[in-house]
Amino acid sequence: MSETLTRTACPYCGVGCGVIAARSPNGETAIRGDIDHPANRGRLCSKGSALGETFSLDDRLLFPSINGARTSWDGALDLIAKRFADAIAAHGPDSVAFYVSGQLLTEDYYVANKLMKGFIGSGNIDTNSRLCMASSVAGHKRAFGADTVPGTYNDLDEADLVVLVGSNLAWCHPVLYQRLAAARVARGTKVVVIDPRRTATCDIADLHLALAPGTDVALFNGLLVALTGGNAANQTYITRHTTGFKSAIAAASQASVREIAKTTGLSQARLLEFYDLFVRTERVVTIYSQGVNQSTSGTDKVNAIINCHLATGRIGRPGMGPFSVAGQPNAMGGREVGGLANMLAAHMDLDNERHREIVQSFWNAPRMADKPGQKAVDLFRAVGDGRIKALWIMATNPVDSMPEADSVRAAIKNCPFVVVSDVAANTDTVALAHVMLPSTAWGEKDGTVTNSERRISRQRRFLDPPGDAKPDWWQLAQVGTRMGYRSAFAYDRPSQIFAEHAALSARENNGTRDFDIGAHAGITREMYDDLAPFQWPQAKDAEPGETRFFANGGFFTADRRARFVPTAYRAPTQIVTERFPFVLNTGRVRDQWHTMTRTGKAARLMAHIGEPFVEIHPDDAQSLGLAPAALAEVSSPHGHVIVRVLIAERQRRGSVFVPIHWTDQLAANARIDALVRGDVDPVSGQPGLKETPVAVRPYAASWYGLVVSRQRARTTNVPYWALSPVKTGWRCELAGEVSPTDVPAFARTLLGFGDDASVDILSYRDSAAGEHRFAAFDGSKLLGAVYLALSPVAASRTWVADQLDQDFSVAADRLRLLAGRAGAATKDRGAIICACFDVGRNQIIEAITSGGCHTVDDVGRSLKAGTNCGSCRAEIGRFVDDAQLAKTG
Repeated sequence: MSETLTRTACPYCGVGCGVIAARSPNGETAIRGDIDHPANRGRLCSKGSALGETFSLDDRLLFPSINGARTSWDGALDLIAKRFADAIAAHGPDSVAFYVSGQLLTEDYYVANKLMKGFIGSGNIDTNSRLCMASSVAGHKRAFGADTVPGTYNDLDEADLVVLVGSNLAWCHPVLYQRLAAARVARGTKVVVIDPRRTATCDIADLHLALAPGTDVALFNGLLVALTGGNAANQTYITRHTTGFKSAIAAASQASVREIAKTTGLSQARLLEFYDLFVRTERVVTIYSQGVNQSTSGTDKVNAIINCHLATGRIGRPGMGPFSVAGQPNAMGGREVGGLANMLAAHMDLDNERHREIVQSFWNAPRMADKPGQKAVDLFRAVGDGRIKALWIMATNPVDSMPEADSVRAAIKNCPFVVVSDVAANTDTVALAHVMLPSTAWGEKDGTVTNSERRISRQRRFLDPPGDAKPDWWQLAQVGTRMGYRSAFAYDRPSQIFAEHAALSARENNGTRDFDIGAHAGITREMYDDLAPFQWPQAKDAEPGETRFFANGGFFTADRRARFVPTAYRAPTQIVTERFPFVLNTGRVRDQWHTMTRTGKAARLMAHIGEPFVEIHPDDAQSLGLAPAALAEVSSPHGHVIVRVLIAERQRRGSVFVPIHWTDQLAANARIDALVRGDVDPVSGQPGLKETPVAVRPYAASWYGLVVSRQRARTTNVPYWALSPVKTGWRCELAGEVSPTDVPAFARTLLGFGDDASVDILSYRDSAAGEHRFAAFDGSKLLGAVYLALSPVAASRTWVADQLDQDFSVAADRLRLLAGRAGAATKDRGAIICACFDVGRNQIIEAITSGGCHTVDDVGRSLKAGTNCGSCRAEIGRFVDDAQLAKTG
């Protein structure tokens, strides 16, 4: 019996990669990239490659529950419908809210938006895309009249200059990074990276502008002036297709190059080098992401970038245009169906009376929201002050991802009625739910997603849903039915929802709106099952057309002209002080995704970076007394975290970086958004997640520990711990301010054995050095090892974790284990560098120093490292450079 192949789409970033899931007769699933999918052409990043390792059910939410007690779907859905209806009857439609997610499929999103805006009659539905894409949406609408991404991924292949602004493409969108790197080799494409940090993306940069956080508007205002003075402005395009150019130039001209240099912290020479390169290069693509969007001036940043492309007419043509790269797999799909509180379905506007009439008549809705609802930050404030009485959270974890996260947790905890639909049973948000609903996960879902280049792809089911898990659209439709709207929510399958979505997009459109997929309004179940990836627009009866927008104007404003938006520079709303002297920058790491409910299950994705950290410049670390691998406390007026110290030249002085991923499920105190203040962009409502003033100080640990064990370490009452899975168990880093009084008992507690005398414990103690080591065996099988010391434990983490698979019949092997390092007879791979192929630092260095590898490509040919997604190539390159320096002395 042969394997079953299913073409689907990756559930991670906005690249929207095609995936082939190969299901074998024994139930195992192998994942590979779909070479026929135009978004990735067969490539996958480390996260996508490891998807097959995330299907375990040990942490799945499998059954509905009410107040922690298992119930039936009827019982849960009846209660939800009643509590929402009661709140509406007593307090009005705005007393209830949905908070949804870019992890939902378009069909889920559509039903949620329809129920809230058309039948409940409130705008109170917002999405975690507010945290990543709202400024792009607002900037697009101000400039183009619609939320339109003008270009396509093909532009990366055809550009002569690509400018990356606030985008660590190498780690956050690795497949696009590899496409750009290939174009650089093939056609000599120049690359400029604009980012306060020297990220892995800078490995292919011809120019890195490490500007001061939050000063992008000043930089691009200077560019707009330079374009005009350098005769790069396209006066024909400006005259025919735009308005407001003079006002934009007037605002941009307020600062000289010298003043811009002072504001941005860049030298005048570097500024002029960038400006000259942009001025004299026709084919320019500007890619921007969260470093632009997650700002209290995010919308102005977007428009400052767009202004430069409008001024030159470098938009909508091959190799030209501003390009917003989305963070989530279906951020774009959510925007298409009106998932944001200020939008309507099919890219129509909630504040446009005619648009409301179109949607209401199409849905035959009894009431239509007539004003925007609460955007994410304000929505949870409304939960906190009691205005919202019933809240439904779907496929997201706001207790960890929202700014002022502790206040958000308190708000949700005190809300009279909270529903959470999720896949994972143990998240910091699920723990606060009155009703928990088990949703289908990737591989069990069936629907569509839209990637950053407007390409709609199918996510197809290839796994049976476990337990009582149900699709999110079904849950919503069932509640709509129970609230009295049976005919409007009588869906049996997602293809019906997609067909309705497509039909609405064409309603009274005729080219007046950008989003039109009316060609699919009559789609059948069979056609839906076979739907190939396509880019919108695809209007009914229209010939297939150009996939780019705006080369010849045709904007979606009333007069069909683009709007230049004056963007006077505004400093960040939060400024550093003597008490909080550092600027906190937050973001992703290479192998992790959001709050790790999926990636945290794959051991190899946790191997590269297994615990939360603060990245800090060496000079700042020295002034604070921070040592490498020690612990630090990072604090703001809103909270504090304890994280590992990573000292790096690539970090800008005066700034620190802490990743967003860690939650209370995998670390003691690392929810970084608890520190972030909820200041938002006044236009988009997107919070500034990269500009919080913080203090950093050493954490006064008196002891440090490492536990590697087959079961999770028991960390109750341990002040610092960070947990990560390894191939056959767990690794846990520990620390505390007060040393344990009974160290052997403490070690047995950590390993979960207590007073169990049947466990064979081997121990070592060096009282003078303050070192204690323990190993527990069941016959020849290692159950776990504990290492305790006065300073960070020096044991090799990867090697010790690998020993969980080994036989320990020989006493010498047990002694070597206590030492925490490989001996001459065994190999230590070292810290994992390439997650795709599980290749360690020591293996790479050996290949360079002894194996005849002189380049990154040589290492790839020898070990395969860096040959899949390429995200580790920059790190491998540093090892190559270090070896060359060592040779030359």
